[in-house]
Amino acid sequence: MTKSVDLPPKGGFSFDLCRRNDMLEKKGLKAPTYLKTGTTIVGLVFQDGIILGADTRATEGPIVADKNCEKIHYMAPNIYCCGAGTAADTEAVTDMVSSQLQLHRYHTGRESRVVTALTLLKRHLFNYQGHVSAALVLGGVDITGPHLHTIYPHGSTDTLPFATMGSGSLAAMSVFESKYKESLSRDEGVKLVVESICAGIFNDLGSGSNVDVCVITKGHKEYLRNHLTPNPRTFVNPKGFTFSKKTEVLLTKITPLKEKVEVIEGDAMEE
Repeated sequence: MTKSVDLPPKGGFSFDLCRRNDMLEKKGLKAPTYLKTGTTIVGLVFQDGIILGADTRATEGPIVADKNCEKIHYMAPNIYCCGAGTAADTEAVTDMVSSQLQLHRYHTGRESRVVTALTLLKRHLFNYQGHVSAALVLGGVDITGPHLHTIYPHGSTDTLPFATMGSGSLAAMSVFESKYKESLSRDEGVKLVVESICAGIFNDLGSGSNVDVCVITKGHKEYLRNHLTPNPRTFVNPKGFTFSKKTEVLLTKITPLKEKVEVIEGDAMEE
């Protein structure tokens, strides 16, 4: 008779709940679905640095929740990051890593490296196995030159001369694939980024409103907020917006709290 030996648990993924989940689905419990989001974010390397671009539409399902939100997030003076996915996740992740980079600069007295931001972001996302819905385009210029990376929600990364992400990424990528070339000038790069974002805005229902651009070079950054507004309101009622009936105030009653307290104290003294 062999004696069983207790072994320490091995590392790796646990699939213990797969049978339970399968049983619950067969009993009619619906599994949670993915939240559909809309965004077009891009980045490219030009001769002097990095150019990032993003649209400004935030959606809640079929509803446009914010027409002019900021999707280009500050990471460090020389590093910025575009976010697609759940807005709360992209802001929380980029703010957390930005604070870690700031503490690192305080401690070392040196400029933040783009690869440091990349490592912190992908480690955090990999730990949550895609449940933190943040797809990122990270760009910056440090002592080793310009760097552009994409980071997927599960933690995988790419290093590319130009990149797109979000629901409008296919439309934007078609512009980059046909017109990108090495050693673009600043103006050529900004024009190409704007054109790619506009392709996402006009061909993807989840993307829309305006175009934000961020140009990062050695020792300098230029954040062009609402650089282009391709969807202006063209129809304006000449008489203005009028409302036929206003909500009427039927009764107004104000009870000063201080006087009421004094009266109560007076009654107590009389007793």
